[in-house]
Formats: sequence, structure tokens, C-alpha cells
Amino acid sequence: MTRPEVDALVDWAAQEGWNPGLHDAVLFWATDPAAFIAAELDGGLIGGGAITSYNSEFGFVGFFIVQPAFRGKGLGHAIWHALRERLLARLQPGAGIGLDGVFAMQDHYAKGGFVFAHRDIRFRAEIPNPPVTPVVGNEAIVPLGEVPFEQVLAYDRGCFPAPRPGFLTGWIAQSDSLALGCRRAGKLSGYGVVRRCREGCKIGPLFADDVQAAMALYAHLAVFAAGGPLFLDTPENNPAALALAYQHQMVEVFGCARMYLGPPPDLAHERIFGVTTFELG
Repeated sequence: MTRPEVDALVDWAAQEGWNPGLHDAVLFWATDPAAFIAAELDGGLIGGGAITSYNSEFGFVGFFIVQPAFRGKGLGHAIWHALRERLLARLQPGAGIGLDGVFAMQDHYAKGGFVFAHRDIRFRAEIPNPPVTPVVGNEAIVPLGEVPFEQVLAYDRGCFPAPRPGFLTGWIAQSDSLALGCRRAGKLSGYGVVRRCREGCKIGPLFADDVQAAMALYAHLAVFAAGGPLFLDTPENNPAALALAYQHQMVEVFGCARMYLGPPPDLAHERIFGVTTFELG
């Protein structure tokens, strides 16, 4: 894809109700420009997707979209398999691939070798203006920029299948966002990012040692979304994450099936309260 075509893909994602962030196109392109694959018919863009490689150690398929007028013709099947094979070629032998696919496509992805792991549920809350003053007990919430980047990267590595320093550098410093860390006894015990989206704001990621740290981070991040909707993509295999969503009266509005091709990654699932994105993992 060319850079302008990525903007078109993000616009299509918005039309599908995926609610991308205001700066997703810029940040995703900076992470891996070679990831974006265009499908053309008679010289026009009809579909595409992202096949992101993280240091050749882990791959993620996202943004798989075919324009509505070209669905039901077998074109999506051809595009999907091209994405899968091209990503496999970008990875080292034996590396795994993940995706967050809409539930209606789950059987289709299974035919390509992907195995269901769990659901990722998108929750929504309406944040009042002014917001409720956060009460965090003994948790120390600080701007993430005050935390040495090496500590953030090390913490992230326990919750993501491969190192992603390039992505994180841009993600935590993006415009129209707030990135916070939680410290205990001088040690990082979690971090989260909230960014403005086409509709409201979205938290992602939200990683924390336990529900207390996650609650403290959520409370401060939610202030950023005052006066509008706030979204959180919560993995169903972490009961504490679901409890956090329900405690804040969040309502389920969307969901995806997390699936893997190859070995599932060894992650600290109990620390994942909100996934980073459905598009890049």
C-alpha cells in the first residue's frame, strides 16, 4: 500500500464500526510500512490488510477489509490467503501469528489453521463531565514519560509476544492521548494509554500486576474521556479484567475472537486488562 491508501483503509475501518484512533494510520505506518497490503481490481483499491511483523518473532494480521460491493465474490478469500502467506514469509520459522477476527469470520480463519484462544470484548462507558475524582488508595500514578523507557519495554514484553520498541515509542507519545504508569515501591506495576478516536476515547493497552493497579490506572485514564464515551477491549480469559469493566458499569458493544496460527504465546494473561489494538495486536 501507499501511505494515502492506509488512510483509506482506516476510513473503511471506521465505516465498519471499528472506531480507529485519530492518529492510528500515522502510528501503524511508522511501526511497519511493509505490513500494509493493497488488493486492486482494474486499478482501484478494493480491499487490503496489515501483516505486521514484530522483529520476525511474531506476526499479527489486522485491518482485513474488502469493500462491501466486492464481497461474496471469492475475492476476500483470495486476499486473506495472500495476507497469510506473505506474513509467514516475513517471519522466522516456527513463529506464531495472531489475529482478532469478528465472530462471523471465525470459522473462515479456522480453515486457514488459526485456533481460537479466547474472546476480546469491547466495553463502553459514558464518562460524566466533570468526571468522578479518582480514588486510588496507595497506588502512585505518574506520567509514563517519567518512567525509564527500558522499564516500560520490559513490562510490556510480559504482556505481548515480542519486543515492540518502535511501536511503543510512538504509541505512548502520540498526540491526543494520555499515557500513565503505576508505581509501587519505585517499581513499575502497570501502565495504560488512552487515545482519542473517531468516537470518544479508547484505552489500550491496560496492563497491570493486579486489579488494584488496573483500577487505579483506569480511574485516571477515564478522566481524559470526560463528557464522552470510553471504550476498553478486555480479554475474556482474565476474569479480573471483566470484573473491572462490570464494576464501572461498562456495557458490551462489540467483540473479536483472538486466534493463533502456530504456537500460542506464553503471556502473563492475568496482567492484560485491555489489549492494545485489534489491528496490530
